[in-house]
Amino acid sequence: METTICPWCHTEIVWDEEIGPEEYCPHCNNELSAYRTVSISRDDLDDDLEEEEDDEHEHDHDHNSLWGEDEQDGVVPVYNQLEAFRDQYDLERYDTTASAILDEQAEVPECPQCHEYMLLAGTVEPQGFRPSVPNVLGIPVLNAPFKLNMYVCPSCFQVQHTLSEEDREQWVRNIGGLR
Repeated sequence: METTICPWCHTEIVWDEEIGPEEYCPHCNNELSAYRTVSISRDDLDDDLEEEEDDEHEHDHDHNSLWGEDEQDGVVPVYNQLEAFRDQYDLERYDTTASAILDEQAEVPECPQCHEYMLLAGTVEPQGFRPSVPNVLGIPVLNAPFKLNMYVCPSCFQVQHTLSEEDREQWVRNIGGLR
């Protein structure tokens, strides 16, 4: 019997060798094989390089993975672009503040790039919008003006937009109508 610790809820998961490892945590239902965040500071990398230089034995190094593991299922890790700011800013405070902001958000989308949770940066009102008028409806699917919620990933800085809560009702009403 082998033991795994869920990186999400920190619960110990014991699995049978005959069946194999669990793909999802039975407690929180999150993926166990692809934990989303890995933070490596320059100091950690420098320590690894010093250890390699000090080692007098020659080893076959597998440079396919920065974390010393083989890539699983052809997934290439996304490097945390936030690390570039580590020398100038307090990233521990950054993480704490980002977590506090996430706790206040009604919606918390996942970044499509690195799978971190995204922060609501604000709303955007698109200019020059021309609505689509499908023949089936005979009216626009969305009327201007409307607002989009803009989310930014705190790790890789990807931006994602979603229709604001107020304008979602307009969308549903235009497409589905009232009962």
